[in-house]
Amino acid sequence: MRITVHTVGSKMPGWVTEGTQEYSKRLPRELNLEWRELPLAQRGKRNGNTVRLKEKEGEQILQSIGPSDLVVALDVLGKPWSTESLAQRLSDWQMNGRNVSLLVGGPDGLSRACLDRADMKWSLSALTLPHPLVRVVLAEQLYRAWTITVNHPYHRA
Repeated sequence: MRITVHTVGSKMPGWVTEGTQEYSKRLPRELNLEWRELPLAQRGKRNGNTVRLKEKEGEQILQSIGPSDLVVALDVLGKPWSTESLAQRLSDWQMNGRNVSLLVGGPDGLSRACLDRADMKWSLSALTLPHPLVRVVLAEQLYRAWTITVNHPYHRA
């Protein structure tokens, strides 16, 4: 099974790359975690229409998703999942054999089209998290969830 994290924006600080790579490499080969960075729509004084910028970014995201992927949108209005709940979902995803696409929007969030395409909407936190931190938290939580599914001692409930 492959989990692809589709993120808008690039040029992350070194600690973000190091953190996401560290947790990604800890996962087994049968649970491949990939990162697909998509360019941020050009922002400036004249194109401040956030709806149009989100739509442009959303089009890129939707083009990068596999047609049969299970799609999970990370959205502040989504449902919060406990780590144990994520572990159960991860186990279910592995059993059904579909690849999973996790969507992380740009500074203005995900487009309506991305939210409509999503099979699930997940909120990492009720707090507003900076984009770089979302990546590291997401990678760590996926690793932690996997450790729960294999009874690895990393997670201490």
